[in-house]
Amino acid sequence: MTRPIEPVTGPPRPAELSDDAELSDDAEPPRGAESSGGPVRVLIADDQTLLRGSLRVLVDAEPGLVATSEAANGTEAVRCARRDLPDVVLMDVRMPGMDGIEATRQICGSPGTADVKVLMLTMFDLDEYVYAALRAGASGFLLKDTPPGELIAAIRVIAAGDALLAPAVTRRLIAEFARRPQPSRPLPGTLDGVTGREREVLVLVARGLSNTEIAERLYLGLATVKTHIGRLLTKLDCRDRAQLVIVAYESGLVTAARPPTGL
Repeated sequence: MTRPIEPVTGPPRPAELSDDAELSDDAEPPRGAESSGGPVRVLIADDQTLLRGSLRVLVDAEPGLVATSEAANGTEAVRCARRDLPDVVLMDVRMPGMDGIEATRQICGSPGTADVKVLMLTMFDLDEYVYAALRAGASGFLLKDTPPGELIAAIRVIAAGDALLAPAVTRRLIAEFARRPQPSRPLPGTLDGVTGREREVLVLVARGLSNTEIAERLYLGLATVKTHIGRLLTKLDCRDRAQLVIVAYESGLVTAARPPTGL
């Protein structure tokens, strides 16, 4: 018999790489370039020439990373991603013409570049950008004043197939959903094929709990929780746990204003 599921209360924690010290517990087996032994290939997309050059120098100076190309706007980023098939794109949010969010949507939504991971970079710490970027398919979100070492670490995290800053970014998403009107009706059929236990796990992911916290709450082993999350990612066609949070809210399984019922 499990204990009642309670909502996570209090403000979201700041989205910082160092905040995710338990990432190793939440991480799935590496699926990116580093698992195959090759260098992580990075595309740099930013409208500021000096910043692009600086990022390229930073990436190329790091063992195991290589910059494939540069793009000055979203249109160029999409074209370079299709041509070079990088492992990770460092994507500025605001660029002339096609912005980074639309470019991310096209890259992540195209079968030819669906495996390309996107790390969004911005000067603005705004939750609306976090939501829009992750909804478009991005795997992470960092400010441009992030220290170089943390940026390099973020590239490696995303290249390995993990979402960046979970569960801290998850809590930022919860705060964003709390500000948005609830959907008039849930999306039909979204959770078809998801078992009762998987729904329990999905609810707790959406509440911002880590794998370790979920295991404690449901009296499960950590490996079992990871298995359930892996199955959820497959069944719901999600790239990472941040995408699972979006599905949980947009399907109506979880609401920001009150705890779910029936679990």
